[in-house]
Amino acid sequence: MPSSKSTSSAGIRTPRRRVPINRCVEDRGSSRSDLHYHRQRFNSEDRDRDWKTVIRALFDKHEGRYGYRRIHLELQAQGYDVNHKKVQRLMGELGLKCVKFIRKSRYRSYQGKVGTIAKNRLNRRFSTPHALQKMTTDVTEFKCTGEEKLYLSPVMDLYNGEIIGMSMSKWPTLDFVLELLYRVLPAVEEQAVYRTTIHSDQGWHYQHPAWVKALKKQRIFQSMSRKGTCADNAAMENFFGLLQQEMYYGEALVSYEELKQRIERYIYYYNNKRIKQKLAA
Repeated sequence: MPSSKSTSSAGIRTPRRRVPINRCVEDRGSSRSDLHYHRQRFNSEDRDRDWKTVIRALFDKHEGRYGYRRIHLELQAQGYDVNHKKVQRLMGELGLKCVKFIRKSRYRSYQGKVGTIAKNRLNRRFSTPHALQKMTTDVTEFKCTGEEKLYLSPVMDLYNGEIIGMSMSKWPTLDFVLELLYRVLPAVEEQAVYRTTIHSDQGWHYQHPAWVKALKKQRIFQSMSRKGTCADNAAMENFFGLLQQEMYYGEALVSYEELKQRIERYIYYYNNKRIKQKLAA
């Protein structure tokens, strides 16, 4: 707010002469109604219109999956300088809100001790500066139309959180997870600088002699979560949560083939377009 006092050339502060608004209007040759019109127009103009346009475009681009935090990160990645609280306020004014929600429904492959139980080598150390040094895997389940189910098993490289391989099937068989392992082994052999560790839960697939033998043959360390401790595989559990929240829950059931295509598109989107706060930091 401007001061009500002014300073003379001698450096002495003297009272500023106040000019009535009517005199200002007369001096400029404008009517009082013109003044009120422009004042009202200025107050009614949306000075955040451009910001709202950009924010809405990003929200639509990501199909409503992003809340204000990730919209803010996306804006920063594109070179915009804006406070996250402003993004939150503008999204509220626009009525933009992530409407996806989480319902807890987990596939459990644990059937007791049916084979080899490996020690927890990873021990919740989910970061590494080296590609393919630490990987994690698991199995999750989706319902489809016609009482069918889709089982997904991905492998994540903990170096950058990328899904480097996946397998999908209508049945959670041993071949289903072995197929995935054989897909990622060539990359491990050719690109891994340090010896690889692959982490999983204690599901029967990962206790099976065929899985254990395949890892030993490639000199890959096997690591397992403790029984009933999901946090020991939190990186993969978090990915499953994002996947189900952003493209499955809240949507109508679809056929096996349609769901398979949606998961493939989502994982491409996740690897190539979705902002990972871990990387952004």
